Amino acid sequence: MTTALVRRPSPDLAEGLISHIERRPPDLALAFRQWDNYVQALTRVGWQVDEVPPAPQHPDSVFVEDTVVICRDIAVITNPGASERSGETAGVEQALTGLGLTLRHITPPATLDGGDVLKIGHRMYVGVGGRTSPAACDQLAALLPVEVVPVKVSKVLHLKSAVTALPDGTVIGYPPLVDDPSLFSPFLEVPEESGSHVVVIDDETVLMAASAPLTRVMLEGRGLRVVSVDISEFEKLEGCVTCLSVRLRNGH
Repeated sequence: MTTALVRRPSPDLAEGLISHIERRPPDLALAFRQWDNYVQALTRVGWQVDEVPPAPQHPDSVFVEDTVVICRDIAVITNPGASERSGETAGVEQALTGLGLTLRHITPPATLDGGDVLKIGHRMYVGVGGRTSPAACDQLAALLPVEVVPVKVSKVLHLKSAVTALPDGTVIGYPPLVDDPSLFSPFLEVPEESGSHVVVIDDETVLMAASAPLTRVMLEGRGLRVVSVDISEFEKLEGCVTCLSVRLRNGH
């Protein structure tokens, strides 16, 4: 069974950091309902959902993916690129203790946000240029049994704000926000920004945002089942479906 780690939104969510979009205040009550619906969607597809201790003093803490990178039986605790988020990792490390994972750490001055890490098979693409530093790529290559490929990111917050991958390994992205689509093969253009973001549920199913109806039709045309969730209030803070959870597949 796949386990997803999630973290309840902070009451100070509206104070979250933004970098590439204009600030629009989220509706906090709606954001909490949307988070509940996101969790319920993961539960309905058969995943176990474990809640990380909340961190109400950290406005961005709901974006739990940025705090850890999971690869097989290794969990790499990150060193977030925004100093305001450095306190978010302790609770995640606590939640991972006892799950049979080997815990390792990105050490300063290197910085890494988990949202910059896209793993496809034995290759890990890592976005650099924003919250993640080149030195973090070197550390990941030493800590994990994968090929690490640095990827320039300048148009969005994180690499997975620009691209994610379908179950068959096809990378999808909205071209205006992808620095170099030629780095990914195969690469599939999608018609909406939020259509770039999918959580792979299984070989035939993905979860994506309700704000990408055209992309949903495209993916369904490829034979995929699409689970749609409304995360509009988190999108106001550069959030997407991937960053609201950390997935531990087949036990890890």
